[in-house]
Amino acid sequence: MWKLFSNRNQDNEDISLDGNNIPRHIAIIMDGNGRWAKQRNLPRSMGHKAGVENIREIVKECSNLGVKYLTLYAFSTENWKRPAEEVNALMKLLVEYLKKEVEELHKNKVVVKSIGQIESLPSICRDELKNAYEKTKNNTGLILNLALNYGGRDEILRGIKLLYEDLNMEKIILEDVNSEVFSKYLYTKDMCDPDLIIRPSGEQRISNFLLWQCAYSEFWYSDIKWPDFKKEHLHKAIYDFQNRDRRFGGIK
Repeated sequence: MWKLFSNRNQDNEDISLDGNNIPRHIAIIMDGNGRWAKQRNLPRSMGHKAGVENIREIVKECSNLGVKYLTLYAFSTENWKRPAEEVNALMKLLVEYLKKEVEELHKNKVVVKSIGQIESLPSICRDELKNAYEKTKNNTGLILNLALNYGGRDEILRGIKLLYEDLNMEKIILEDVNSEVFSKYLYTKDMCDPDLIIRPSGEQRISNFLLWQCAYSEFWYSDIKWPDFKKEHLHKAIYDFQNRDRRFGGIK
């Protein structure tokens, strides 16, 4: 076994990782920013700022470990229901993150992509995303996939509409439609499904995230709020993943 990381956590567990069994695709619901701020008597915007700053360490570690895809749930279709002040702060943080980090991401061969209704974001966000896409599109390292204005149900409905259009135009026949074909109409058509979905903050629900793609994902929950989620917690999540028996509905 190739050990990428060897240490013992506070429970005296050996969490050496098998380099031959690193999840290809990790998805993270970056939850708990607001509660993190509340615990410190800070405004919610400071929690979101701390959460954005934490992305750097996790992206770097996923890259070091050889993860192929990292999808971060940054802003859902339901998040528009939040106060306008908070939404504006989140949009501003997105722009600041891209401006600040794109050079470092490019230097480390990270590819920046996104999923969701990007066309509905403010133009300044779309411009920064486009700049990041263009700058990093030829890189060969980790694919950083930002879920922005994203909802799983919305994605499935969008896929149904696109498939219906192709059926009407006779680009495909109904008899050929199966789960593999339908997957090609989703935002994640060029990616494998997530092997591991991580949700910090203590909540244990999927929150409309990658509903189609998570059919056989492994889930890992933690009470740690996202701003405090560090690489050792990522290692623990991967270690637990590596010690599960994944059968995909079959029998080993």
